[in-house]
Amino acid sequence: MTLNDYMRILRQRGWLIILLAGLTAGAAFGFSKMQTPVYKSTVQLLVTSRPDFGQTQAAKALVRDYAVWLQSSYRAGKVVEELQLDMTPQQLMGDVRIAAATSESTIKIEVENTDPNLANDVARVWANQLIVWRNEQNAGLRKEDRIEAELLDDPIPGLESPKTNINTAAGMVFGALLGVIIIFVWEWVESGIVHRVEDVERYLDVPVIGTIPNN
Repeated sequence: MTLNDYMRILRQRGWLIILLAGLTAGAAFGFSKMQTPVYKSTVQLLVTSRPDFGQTQAAKALVRDYAVWLQSSYRAGKVVEELQLDMTPQQLMGDVRIAAATSESTIKIEVENTDPNLANDVARVWANQLIVWRNEQNAGLRKEDRIEAELLDDPIPGLESPKTNINTAAGMVFGALLGVIIIFVWEWVESGIVHRVEDVERYLDVPVIGTIPNN
């Protein structure tokens, strides 16, 4: 097929691409709006010690242990109790992700919830447990031997799902591709049918010198 053939197909059948792209984009948008929004609150803990190489390396090694300490049903139970949540510690843990970044000596806590304010509260209370525990452990140590834990910033909530704009764009692309596929299948099915003078010239490889009018 020549470029002119493709342009002709687009002119004749392009409406199908536009129609399907619009329908699938609208369906994706509607589906996204029907979903319950889920928010993610993120807080970071910084683990520090005296500016000594050995002590600093020890603090970095402990970051993973502290992350494991936080990822516990006991910590979840404390949060449930303090915030008086109507759920079990195990259910709450399913909405929480805790990860250690030893290269920066930080621990990230991510909490998902349909209520952004509650997600913030859970993240803050959960993180404060490590701060309180470290303060208790440091009470009996010399200042230079202490390992501190502190919040880098207040919890920050953000919409996790649905991603309405992304879903709508993806639906539009999918519909457009589906339209292209249907058009080419349509053309393939009708490839043996002569509709135009160009079809006769292409199939017979001879020029058309005259046509019979319809009337």
